[in-house]
Amino acid sequence: MPEDPTLGEVMRRLEDVRADLKEDFRELGTRLDSKVSMERYSLEQQAVTEAMRQIVERVKTIETSREQEDRDRRQDAQQAADRRAADRRILFSALIAPVLMLLLTLYLSAQGATA
Repeated sequence: MPEDPTLGEVMRRLEDVRADLKEDFRELGTRLDSKVSMERYSLEQQAVTEAMRQIVERVKTIETSREQEDRDRRQDAQQAADRRAADRRILFSALIAPVLMLLLTLYLSAQGATA
């Protein structure tokens, strides 16, 4: 029976196992203390979801505002182009047409005087 451990060896091994178990339980307790409860986790998730919703809402508002500014800018440019075209028509009818009529009258009177 020399292969069987003595009582002293069994006691030392049991003490080692007991110390290992104590250390494992201490580590387990530390891990459990660092875990977050489900209630807190769900509250944090709700807060993150709400923050994301607000960010998306702000981005949509900014995009809508920029699109409206672009539409307004294009509309202003179109109105300015229309005004320039109207000004050209007025300029032609107010200045150039009378000058052409005067030149035509002078030409015709010069032709009539020579005839």
